Amino acid sequence: MTPSTGSRPTTIDEYLAALEDPARARLAELRSLVREELPEAIEAIKWGSPAFVHPKGTILLMLSAHKAHANFVVTPSAKEDFAAELEGLETGKGSVKLTYDAPMPVDLLRRMARHRLAEFEQDGVNWM
Repeated sequence: MTPSTGSRPTTIDEYLAALEDPARARLAELRSLVREELPEAIEAIKWGSPAFVHPKGTILLMLSAHKAHANFVVTPSAKEDFAAELEGLETGKGSVKLTYDAPMPVDLLRRMARHRLAEFEQDGVNWM
C-alpha cells in the first residue's frame, strides 16, 4: 500500500497523508518512536519511503507501508544482531515485518534504532 496520490511524496507528512488506517496509524507510531530514539536524524523520502538520515548524510533506517504490514528497515548487520529476539517475526534482508493486527515490539525497535546509530557512528557501517 504505497501512497497513491498520483505523485510521489516528498515528505514523510505527505507519505502519511496518502495512507489509510491502519497503515497511517502504524507508520505514525513508528515515526514517533524513531524521532524519540534518533532526535538528530533528518527525515527524508528515499526510494519513495520514509527514511531517517544521519546529519552526515547516511541513511540510518527506513519505514514503509504495505497492504497488511509495515516494514522497519535497518542494515542486515543491525538486524542480525537482534536475530534471537526477532524469532517469530517475519524478516527480510534488513527488514522486520510488522503486521497491523499485532502489537509492535516497541522496546525491541527502540533498541534496534539506537543500535543502528551506534553501528554507523562507532563502526562506520553505511547503508546497504
